[in-house]
Amino acid sequence: MSEHHSTYVPKTGIERWLDARLPIIRLTHDSAVSYPVPRNLNYWWTFGGILMFMLVAQIVTGVVLVMHYTPHVDFAFSSVEHIMRDVNYGWLMRYAHANGASMFFIAVYIHIFRGMYYGSYKAPREVLWILGVVIFLLMMATAFMGYVLPWGQMSFWGATVITNLFSAIPVIGDPIVTWLWGGYSVDNPTLNRFFSLHYLLPFMIFGVVILHVWALHHVGQNNPAGVEVKNYAKDTIPFTPFATVKDLFAMVCFMILFAWFVFYHPNFLGHADNYIHADPLKTPAHIVPEWYFLPFYGILRAIPDKLGGVVAMFASIAVLAFLPWLDTSKIKSGRYRPTFKIFFWIFVVVSVLLGYTGSQPTDKVVLSLGGRTVLDMVGFAQILTAMYFAYFFVVLPLLGLFEKPKAVPASIADAVLGESKK
Repeated sequence: MSEHHSTYVPKTGIERWLDARLPIIRLTHDSAVSYPVPRNLNYWWTFGGILMFMLVAQIVTGVVLVMHYTPHVDFAFSSVEHIMRDVNYGWLMRYAHANGASMFFIAVYIHIFRGMYYGSYKAPREVLWILGVVIFLLMMATAFMGYVLPWGQMSFWGATVITNLFSAIPVIGDPIVTWLWGGYSVDNPTLNRFFSLHYLLPFMIFGVVILHVWALHHVGQNNPAGVEVKNYAKDTIPFTPFATVKDLFAMVCFMILFAWFVFYHPNFLGHADNYIHADPLKTPAHIVPEWYFLPFYGILRAIPDKLGGVVAMFASIAVLAFLPWLDTSKIKSGRYRPTFKIFFWIFVVVSVLLGYTGSQPTDKVVLSLGGRTVLDMVGFAQILTAMYFAYFFVVLPLLGLFEKPKAVPASIADAVLGESKK
C-alpha cells in the first residue's frame, strides 16, 4: 500500500497554506478517507478499530480516576470506595475502566486469533506482527499493575505471588524482586511503583500503536484470501465510507456488550476477595489472577520447577513473535489450508482449557477410576501445555512441508467474484 498516491486537493486558501507547511489534513485524508483497503475484508477486521477505541477509553477513564485515587497502602482501598460512593459518576468511571480492561483483552485475543488464522504475520508483515506482540506484552504489564491498585486481598496477594516469580532467575532474580517491591516485602513503595508504571505504560502503548498503524499503512492490510493487492481499481475500495461504516456498526455491537457488563454485571469478571482490604496476615484460599491471564497462569503451574514454570510462561507469549518463521507454509489464509484449520481450532480449544486449569485448584481431580485419581488439574495442564508448544514447534513447521492446500485465487477480485458465484 506504500505505492498509494495522495488524492487530497486543498480547497481553500487556509488549507493550501497549511498543506505547504504542515500537511496534517492531507495525512488524515490519506490515512482515514481515501486509503485503499481490500474489498473482501470481513467483520473480523473490525477489531483493530475497536481496540483503538478501547485504548482511548481506558486512557480517558484512567486519567479521571487518577484525580481521586491515593497511591498509599493506608488510603488506596478507601479512595476507591470514595470514588464509587462520593465522586459524581465515579462508579461509572471505575466500572467502565475495570470492565474496559476485560473488553480490551477480549478484542485483542480475537484480533490475535484472526491474525493467526489468516496468516497476517507472514511476509511482508513480520514487523507489523512483532509490534502487535510488543503491544500485547505492554497491555499485560499495564493490566497487572492496574489490578494491584485497589489494594484488595487479591490485589495484594496477586502482586506478591507474581513478583516473587522473578526470584527464580539465577543471580539477578532477588535484586529484581527487591527493586520491584522497593524493599523486602510488598508494601507502600511497591504500590507507588505500580501506580507510576500503570499511569505511564498506556501512553507507551499508544506510541507503539502509532508505529503499528504506520507499519500497517506501509505494507497494506492482509485479507481473508491472503493474496496481495495487484490492481488497486479492482482489488480495493476507499476506507471511507465502506470500511468505516462496517467498523462503526461492529463497534456499536461491541459497545452494547460492554455496556451490559458496566450497567448490569459490573463485578462479574472480577473477584469478590478484592472487595476486602489487603491483609498480609490472611492468605486467600485460592489466589488467581484476572481471567485474561489464566491461560499463562495455567502454564506456569503446570511446570513443577519454579524457574521452568517462569520460563515456560514467558516463552508461551514470546513464541508469538517468531510465528513468521515457525510457519513454513507459503499459503497465508487458513481458508485454503484444510489440515491447518483442524489444528488451529484444536489450538484455540487448548488455549481456553489452559485458562480453565489456571482458574482451578491444583489438587482438583479431572479423571478418576474406581475412586483412584488418574489425572489431576496439574497433570491436565501439563498435557495442554505440551499441546500448546507443539502447535508452534511441531505442527506449523511440518504442515508447511506436507500439507496440500486448496487452490488460491489469483487476485482479491477473483476471490470476491468466486464467492458471489458460489
